[in-house]
Amino acid sequence: MGFIVNPLAGIGGRLGFKGSDGAYAIRALAMGAPLVSPGRARSFLEALPVGVRIVTPPGLMGFDNVRGTRHEPYTTVINCVSPRVWPTTAFDTRRCSKAMVDHGVRLLVFVGGDGTARDVLDSVDERIPALGVPAGVKVYSSVFAVNPRAAALVTVRFLEGRAGVARREVLDVDEDEFRGGRLKVKLYGYLLVPVDELIVEGGKTAFTAGEDEELEAIAGYVVEIMEPDTLYILGPGRTVEWIARKLGVEKTPLGVDAVYNGRLVGRDLDERGLLELLERYPKAKIVVSPIGRQGFILGRGNQQISPQVIRRVGPRNIIVVATRSKLQTFKTLKVDTGDEELDRELSGYIRVIVGYNREVVKPVEAIV
Repeated sequence: MGFIVNPLAGIGGRLGFKGSDGAYAIRALAMGAPLVSPGRARSFLEALPVGVRIVTPPGLMGFDNVRGTRHEPYTTVINCVSPRVWPTTAFDTRRCSKAMVDHGVRLLVFVGGDGTARDVLDSVDERIPALGVPAGVKVYSSVFAVNPRAAALVTVRFLEGRAGVARREVLDVDEDEFRGGRLKVKLYGYLLVPVDELIVEGGKTAFTAGEDEELEAIAGYVVEIMEPDTLYILGPGRTVEWIARKLGVEKTPLGVDAVYNGRLVGRDLDERGLLELLERYPKAKIVVSPIGRQGFILGRGNQQISPQVIRRVGPRNIIVVATRSKLQTFKTLKVDTGDEELDRELSGYIRVIVGYNREVVKPVEAIV
């Protein structure tokens, strides 16, 4: 098994950067943002059974994550990049991915987001199967397992011959457009990915004109049941944006905003901004909508709503909104906050508002 980690993947999530490509990763480092992907890499390794032969780059791109674990005796380091290179770049990921192909690994597991998947695609194409461990701010591609532990299960099933492969899409968004509140998703190509129910579905589902009436009904009902003197943290997405429009406030379509007594008190907030608002307004609720075809309500595209923020608000104070047609695209809702204990607390069943005074109960799944 080849194993590559993009150490900078996801670093901009809690800062509300909507991506960690290029200069934004450097900016996040300068602001002291903690690395995300090494923790995701360790979660994957902890769930991986002993005995799998691992081929990995040196340093933070690989061996630093394996060092000291039970997998170290089964690990081979290939010198595709200097361990002293920092910060790493997309070129390093592409070069090490090619080295994995040349080495003859049966499966390349990479830790990152859609940008990392594009780099792997550039070097690997369909020559060997690949599998993503989600760690990025943007995870729209259908080449990722639902979380690190699920990736370990899929890896074992594939290496034991219990899973075939299929072509799955590598998608990415235009980050500049994304930061401007416009979602433009582009198909870059296909990777061969192990076939398993623990692999995420494809990218976001497009809205149709017929859903406007549903969105109007959802927004009207949510605004009607909003409690006074309560901070409402509004997650990204068109469904939640419709609620803000009903309130008469201008929301960042793909950011996280906050309202209090019908007034906008925070726009395009990062984790720190949310925590500061919660100091001022301790009574709070979170409003989110699942990503179409994937079903994630937390941990994808809204990392600003971090485990610390969720705990401060309380898992019982999460409001989920979605149209019926959107809910039909997945069997369960999913959470992947990066905090496994919190994911367990969030799992079970939750009410989803689907219209005016209309709710359905949907299971919430945390694969830990």
